[in-house]
Amino acid sequence: MPIFIHSLLFDNKRVGKSPYLCGILQSISLILSLAFSFEEGGLYWDLRYVPLVLAFLYGGPISGGMVLFAYLATRTLMGGDLLLGYASGFLATIIPFIFMKKFWKLDSKKRIRTAVFVGFWPSFAMLMILVIHIFTNDAPAEDTNKIMLNVAIFGAIQVFAVWVAAILNESLIEKALMRQEILRAEKLNTLGELAASIAHEIRNPLTVVKGFLQMMHKQEKGDNYYYLSLVLTELGRAESIINDYLNFAKPQFEKLEDAQLAEIITEVTLLLEAFAAKVNVQVNVQLNWGVFVQTDRNQLKQALVNIIKNAIEATEEGGEVTISQTSSGSESYIKITDTGKGMDSEQIARLGTLFYTTKDKGTGLGTSVSIKIIEAMGGMISYRSELGVGTEVTIILPSFRHFPADEGNEIKMNNEI
Repeated sequence: MPIFIHSLLFDNKRVGKSPYLCGILQSISLILSLAFSFEEGGLYWDLRYVPLVLAFLYGGPISGGMVLFAYLATRTLMGGDLLLGYASGFLATIIPFIFMKKFWKLDSKKRIRTAVFVGFWPSFAMLMILVIHIFTNDAPAEDTNKIMLNVAIFGAIQVFAVWVAAILNESLIEKALMRQEILRAEKLNTLGELAASIAHEIRNPLTVVKGFLQMMHKQEKGDNYYYLSLVLTELGRAESIINDYLNFAKPQFEKLEDAQLAEIITEVTLLLEAFAAKVNVQVNVQLNWGVFVQTDRNQLKQALVNIIKNAIEATEEGGEVTISQTSSGSESYIKITDTGKGMDSEQIARLGTLFYTTKDKGTGLGTSVSIKIIEAMGGMISYRSELGVGTEVTIILPSFRHFPADEGNEIKMNNEI
């Protein structure tokens, strides 16, 4: 019910992300569980630990603390063996509290498995407390067997309930991510069409102007030679920016070829070596040779230059940028890691948006174009960052291995040596 209410009433609102809302909804669920619990053998049997586990894992410490307080308050009002109730409540929170910080670093499937694993703990803790309770009060064997059976039944139901609730929670999270991605795609598509139409109209007159200026530049030998050179340079820069806009709208792969990924990365790092040395940033490269991708070399190089240059610029003097390339099956992974200032979750969410940049000067167009190029190749790009620690960019590209006859012989000879 808490998940259903959250999805129905608060899913599209900012309050829906509040840990206080999660704490309130799960507290109500816990109070109702206790209010309608089943009494057997002088003990209360219910699913009180399910909202407690979910609150800590999905809502965090604030939400979990609210549910724990609700449990202690309700348990006090109900009376009975309060010491046993308090002990079971505090024990049940230990494992969810420990797994709370690591929980959101996992992917969706692992989060569900972790929730189920954590869901076992309250049942186990309850079993230990009841065993102590039985030995302390010298309960008859018949009552002991009945209590153990109840523990097994309610433990199984409890774990099943946590599993179902975790699946529902993950479906809500996936739906929210899909909605954000659809909105982002719509914005990018609109901006791309606008950028393409404007850039196309501007490029035509620029081409004509540049052509006539080049003719004048060849004939000019006087004082205006320097000024014409400067004008042509600036026109070339303007043309480059316009091409970026057109690439943002739809990357044009003029010449598709089988290119060795390690070779392209090497060329890019050689281009940026001087720039990295100028700002005193060390660039480390780890390559996996023999892996090929089908792409336009210039387009892929442009994407990698933009991303690696951003990493170097984000890193302070004396820092490091590491570029590693690995392969698994039909995919290649390029990881670009820096030791720079990092980004928060809000900044990461806005990456790739036109005109958004974390730099003092820039348009954010380079990152947008790079993402478009990678996606046009059938690849994916993801960012992971932490403030004060650095950023890791992961690029996944479809790839294959290809060894020409002469290259294979050369490798064999090197192995023999």
